Amino acid sequence: MLNLLRRFFAPKSVTLDEPIDPAMKFLIVGLGNPGPKYENTRHNIGFRVLEDLSEDWSSCSHGHMAKIKHRGKQVLLLKPDTFMNLSGKAVRYWMQKENIAKENLLVVVDDLHLEFAALRLRGKGSDAGHNGLKSIDQLTGGNNYARLRFGIGRDFHPGQQADYVLSEWKSEEAEKLPAAIKAAGEMVLSFCGHGLQNTMNKFNEGKKKKGKKEVKKKDEKGD
Repeated sequence: MLNLLRRFFAPKSVTLDEPIDPAMKFLIVGLGNPGPKYENTRHNIGFRVLEDLSEDWSSCSHGHMAKIKHRGKQVLLLKPDTFMNLSGKAVRYWMQKENIAKENLLVVVDDLHLEFAALRLRGKGSDAGHNGLKSIDQLTGGNNYARLRFGIGRDFHPGQQADYVLSEWKSEEAEKLPAAIKAAGEMVLSFCGHGLQNTMNKFNEGKKKKGKKEVKKKDEKGD
């Protein structure tokens, strides 16, 4: 009865903890390592992309979180504080707590198999030796979730991979970084607002080039 009276007399502007449709909730996870020691390293580019989307961060279970709205969707931005090789613990916790489906999960991750600042969105894929993705795969039941790969290049000698990903950006890279981070943020928001396939078609360079070639072939055939 008390709850009924509260709802009846509550001002119209007040929202009484109405449940949100799970289809309207997204979890965006930026991978990195916590602490100032790693703040400007290549391995932390996932954190940097998410930090560009919001300045309003709070401590939460297994990390730091910011909440934003985009095109009517609730978007949870998560920076795990579990260190890279335990990232899956934070991802699993928040997926379960917020009842977020795997198709509404996007992980922003550094990729040394891509040239610097190259961006690739995929709906699934192997961990390619990345400890953060490996942990998420293990604790969420597979690799069938979207990931935005941010290229960090591979300018290192054999056996120096760990040192390279934990090193800071070169001065010439740091100058170009803001524009690439901004582009990555646009892809994140597009994923939430327009979906995986539409975002891949719009932003992935390979897709765009392929599409142009297919159009040209059709024109030549007179279709």
